[in-house]
Amino acid sequence: MTLAERDWRLIREEPRDGPLNMALDEIAAETAATGGPRTLRVYRWEPSTLSLGYRQEPETVDWEFCENEGITVTRRPTGGGGIYHDNYGDISYSIIAPAEELPGSLMETYELLCEPIFDAFERMDVNAEFTEEKLPVIHQPACYLRELHPAHDVVAGGRKISGNAQYRRKDAVIQHGSLKFALDAERHLSTFSNPETTPETFHERVTTINERVSIDREDAVTAVESALQEWAEADEGEWTDGELVRGREHARIKFESESWTKRRDDPTA
Repeated sequence: MTLAERDWRLIREEPRDGPLNMALDEIAAETAATGGPRTLRVYRWEPSTLSLGYRQEPETVDWEFCENEGITVTRRPTGGGGIYHDNYGDISYSIIAPAEELPGSLMETYELLCEPIFDAFERMDVNAEFTEEKLPVIHQPACYLRELHPAHDVVAGGRKISGNAQYRRKDAVIQHGSLKFALDAERHLSTFSNPETTPETFHERVTTINERVSIDREDAVTAVESALQEWAEADEGEWTDGELVRGREHARIKFESESWTKRRDDPTA
């Protein structure tokens, strides 16, 4: 049975705060693992959020800047560096399915689950591909400025345009990623304490959809949604009331907590 023969739902772009966005990924994993639909979702960060990589040290964050600017800070269950998810400039997606339905190999799973992401870029007339070389690190705490890896870093014209990460539970796999639609390099860097680079260097490493092509954000989001939906032959879907209740509680207990965000201590474990 192929992935497209499974029960998939597409949840179109919706604005949620950072902790709830991360919590809903884990709730969707529970749903998929217990016989419910697999989930494809596109989402926006409201307010703008700095998501820390799982092992990222809290000292790398400029907490005062984030607080003064109203930027939420939470921690992802996936690795890598921090990503500033601008409310306008970031388009995020997640793909969630039972672990038994996906390849056991991390590389094979990346290749499979990134198929609709490359399709989305093609629909936008953006020539994107996995990077063919490991470019050197510029600022280790920042995801988009770390060493580029051919397994999951997507580039356009040799510059990073999308990052993707996986969280493999025993019963489910969560892959989520960020597509850069627009970039405020100075603001992105300002979320980090003592960034070891400049906005100019940031632009040399990172490109965006609206730099490569002339397209409205709404049309870019539609391209991502359509590519995901057609890839899995997914039905239009939405969260159940129960999922939203559990998601908000999970966000409050885990992803909003200082123990998780600053100390990587999961209070739900």
